[in-house]
Amino acid sequence: MKKGRNQYHHGNLAESLLDAVDHLASQFGLEAVTLRACAKLVGVSPSSAFRHYADKRALLTAFATRALTQLAETMATASANATDRGDNPFNAVGLAYVEFAIDKPAFFRAMWSEETVYINDPEYRAAANKLGNYLKGGFAATITDADPERFSPQELLAWSAVHGLADLLVDGPIGSDGTKPEKMSMARQMIEALTPALR
Repeated sequence: MKKGRNQYHHGNLAESLLDAVDHLASQFGLEAVTLRACAKLVGVSPSSAFRHYADKRALLTAFATRALTQLAETMATASANATDRGDNPFNAVGLAYVEFAIDKPAFFRAMWSEETVYINDPEYRAAANKLGNYLKGGFAATITDADPERFSPQELLAWSAVHGLADLLVDGPIGSDGTKPEKMSMARQMIEALTPALR
């Protein structure tokens, strides 16, 4: 991302600041993100940034909301494509989850970082609930007698296993040296091994 006052189109400064969060967090980690640093990267004054986000936590909440929304959309696409092809929806949703984490590590790290976001923010909560519904949409098709209103123990097992694997591949020792195809192959094997335990 290049610096300059022509970084964003008129009226899109809020979104441009979120792009700056992605850039900074991907390069230096979420702890390096500040409103001032994002404003500088976009090419506006700090006061302009503060008109959109009251503080760093509000900025990171909006960023986490964007991450949850994009992952939910990825889940929806994966689930629909699996249904169209007659594939196992859990495998598709699980692999899409892992691939999203590998491709967008800053988004993945920000989504559930409760110490850096306002977890009761209405838009954040709505995005989290939307993601949960898509996850259930993938998991429930595999699990017998799934409750549409709440996560079953099997669904929580599935989510925690997939999320844990994604975390290990993004920030843990098993993914530090591997290529993306190697990581996705590992994820595919793990998810396929997990599927029988969910029935």
